[in-house]
Amino acid sequence: MSLPACLEKLRIPVIGAPLFIISHPALVIAQCTAGVVGSFPTLNARPIEQLDEWLHEITEALAAHDGAHPGRPSAPFACNLIVNRANARLEEDARLLAKWKPKIVITSLGAREEINDLVHSWGGIVLHDIIHDRFARKAIEKGADGLIAVAAGAGGHAGTLSPFALVQEIREWFDGPLILSGAIANGGAILAAQAMGADLAYIGSPFIATEEARAIPAYKQAIVEGGASDIVYSSHFTGVHGNYLRGSIEAAGLDPDNLPEGDASSMDLNRAGGGSAKAWKDIWGAGQGIGAVKSVGTTGELVDRLEREYRAAKARLLGA
Repeated sequence: MSLPACLEKLRIPVIGAPLFIISHPALVIAQCTAGVVGSFPTLNARPIEQLDEWLHEITEALAAHDGAHPGRPSAPFACNLIVNRANARLEEDARLLAKWKPKIVITSLGAREEINDLVHSWGGIVLHDIIHDRFARKAIEKGADGLIAVAAGAGGHAGTLSPFALVQEIREWFDGPLILSGAIANGGAILAAQAMGADLAYIGSPFIATEEARAIPAYKQAIVEGGASDIVYSSHFTGVHGNYLRGSIEAAGLDPDNLPEGDASSMDLNRAGGGSAKAWKDIWGAGQGIGAVKSVGTTGELVDRLEREYRAAKARLLGA
């Protein structure tokens, strides 16, 4: 099955993952003008009026870029909508998306048929993130167009399955758009995702260490200095298992090796965690691929690096 038109002509097969708190218009615009899909969680825009402003800003900036660079148009942007019923803003956010009609909507934490129908009404596509095959089947049954397989090692909320196993199981029955997430931080990993059956790679943590990202300098530097062994998998902070930087947990006065289990029933999607140390704000999410990030630079420089590595990996395979 061919990809939807909005995903066909990317510079490299990459979607920048929506980063809670961190993704905002400057990062999204930089990703899209560099040739990869940029995205942001709608809940990053607070209050709700800011979401309308952000969608206007991104739409206008990309239109201006396309007018000035007809031979190198921008990639589309995506909005991440948390569709869990704990999201008190869901209906308001959905109405604003219907106003601006983004080509891609990423849905998380549940699959909602009415949201899929709404996005389809303006010609958009829905990509739903999942952590195992059972959720993948439910998402497609409810009308999602594609799947984001969140495998072990992904930053933030992540699954535990090997990407090899997860992609293999999904590809046994689904031939639509499949995006792989989990420790993808260089061009070779992008090609590997395609080799195992995914269409595109979903990359988050490397974009935290960019100048355009809305993250404090210490967070960006921790990404640069960290490696896979610095990632802790825990449900303590939000009630849902996720991957976090060990140093940020220790800085909050907690023992990363002895964290109690979290309570999913108390999760509040409209704030950044709970207690004195808040998830995402104080406890920093990151994936196991951060060892590939060697410095803080611009988003354009990061995409340049990924493209060089991706093309070099292809050349090595063709020469083998």
